[in-house]
Amino acid sequence: MALSLAITSFGKTLSQVGDPRFRRVLFKGIGLTFVLLIAVYTVFLMFLNWIGAGQTVQELVGNISWVGDVFTFASMLLMIFLSIFLMVPVASAITSMFLDEVADAVEDRHYPHLPDVPSVGFSEGLKDSVNFLGVLIAANIFALLLYVIFTPFALFIFWGLNGFLLGREYFQLVAMRRVGRAEAKKLRKKHMGTIWLAGTLMAMPLSVPLLNLVIPILGAATFTHLYHQLEPSQGHRPSD
Repeated sequence: MALSLAITSFGKTLSQVGDPRFRRVLFKGIGLTFVLLIAVYTVFLMFLNWIGAGQTVQELVGNISWVGDVFTFASMLLMIFLSIFLMVPVASAITSMFLDEVADAVEDRHYPHLPDVPSVGFSEGLKDSVNFLGVLIAANIFALLLYVIFTPFALFIFWGLNGFLLGREYFQLVAMRRVGRAEAKKLRKKHMGTIWLAGTLMAMPLSVPLLNLVIPILGAATFTHLYHQLEPSQGHRPSD
């Protein structure tokens, strides 16, 4: 049942990729995701230059012209590898920026009978995003120990942990638009198993370089569908 709901929600998301309005948000999300990764890569290179890593390698192997190119290429490969882990907090950040646009596009296309809802206030959305991001980072730092202890299962631990955290965040933000914070928490606990599974299915492609660029926006759309399938009667946000 849970797997079927997650797959159906994702299938509906893919069916809307051709919609100009949805595609516009998707391209904006991909662009910002790429910019964030490039920014991190630039900071990483600056850090390597600051500690003199490139110069140290040059001194060890001698004054060979291609050493610098090899060093830069190696750093790019390392950053591609690190993007597997960096995309999780990036996906978390992208959610708060584009959730309303994504959810509006999805609901206008697939759930036109629903009443309009006010956008979540910037300060309210920022507060939730910062809290989620803090928990996400802290949990993944703690998980480093588990990766070392249970190395053969590190990838599965990574998927399971981040699937739980991302699913929790995405569903909470989507539901909060319609029913408010308190009710969203109740619904999240009620459907935690399905949400965790959907989040894990989202975390898995986040660990694939390049493919992970499209996942934050597709994930927001998928969780919008998932929410409406789990709670079809929850159509408006209370006035309080």
